[in-house]
Amino acid sequence: MSERPWSVAVSLHDIPETGRHFELLADDTIRAAIAKTAQLRALPRLEATFDVTRRGSDGLHVLGRVSATAGQVCVVTLDPLENEIDEAVDVTFLPDATRGDAARKRVLEVASDDEPEIEPLINDTIDLGAIATEFLLLGIDPYPRKPEAVFEAPPTEDAADHPFAALAGLRKGSHDA
Repeated sequence: MSERPWSVAVSLHDIPETGRHFELLADDTIRAAIAKTAQLRALPRLEATFDVTRRGSDGLHVLGRVSATAGQVCVVTLDPLENEIDEAVDVTFLPDATRGDAARKRVLEVASDDEPEIEPLINDTIDLGAIATEFLLLGIDPYPRKPEAVFEAPPTEDAADHPFAALAGLRKGSHDA
């Protein structure tokens, strides 16, 4: 398994009953590594704010935002451009259901239908850097385009010049006979 470019591990035991607020700002080295992974031209800004609270006695809830400036290349003009990313984060982490029937039962009891995402809490730890990176990657426009960029298809060739024009002519001749 490769090393994550941004790792901010937080243990369940580091979160008081009242919760804890985190403000994360990725440094130049982290941004460069993530930009390379995401195939971005640049990543001049990446920050995240999270409120982490307890979910039951052995789970965590992460609520926050990931915002960034992503340097990309316009798919139409190939000019550089920057896109602003602002992604909401709302994830609940519950004990790993693979540990046994008791843990699996707690996951099912605590989980509700209105939760957007439930992830396993492994070794009582979450990684806020990995969460921020994941939501950044989800927010990147896969086909960035400058607002004024318009794709214009190349002009079509004369119908008589295409490779199958001779065959089309033969076909016309067979219908006339």
